[in-house]
Amino acid sequence: MDSGIECALSKFTDDTKLCGEVNTLEGRDAIQRDLDRFERWARVNHMKLHEAKCKVLHMIRCNPKHNYRLGREWMESSPAEKDLGVLVGEKLNMTQQCVLAAQKANRVPGCITSRVTSRSREVILPLCSALVRPHLEYCIQLWGPQYKKDMDLLERVQRRTRRCSEGWSTSPMKTG
Repeated sequence: MDSGIECALSKFTDDTKLCGEVNTLEGRDAIQRDLDRFERWARVNHMKLHEAKCKVLHMIRCNPKHNYRLGREWMESSPAEKDLGVLVGEKLNMTQQCVLAAQKANRVPGCITSRVTSRSREVILPLCSALVRPHLEYCIQLWGPQYKKDMDLLERVQRRTRRCSEGWSTSPMKTG
């Protein structure tokens, strides 16, 4: 599959990414040639491509947003895509990833409340820490918040979790 590919090609278990420069006509043509090679390779090897899952992510400011096709189908443009669990947007800011991480982390206290019978501080605090922190820290080196509003959002999640876990240790246990 790598033979003759002109652009950068990244392969994962069930995911392939093709990246190239689009600021020149030659760069855009190289991407299209590589897409054609990839489609032929898949056909020759009897592999089914899910064209609906194939998207174009335009990642630079003055991008002419060129259209590409895979086989006979034109590829859809996407404002953001997940890459190894991190949401990457066309503007390369990580606000969407911060919102996604906060949403996932905010679900954890509710799950703990509904599934853990103990309200002991010794149980709840380590549980919250173990279950909330991974959502907030996963690949943080890559997507660390760049804007104050993103930092404030993640700090609100941490404060909410801390308040919830402190409240659990003083509230009576629910029955029924």
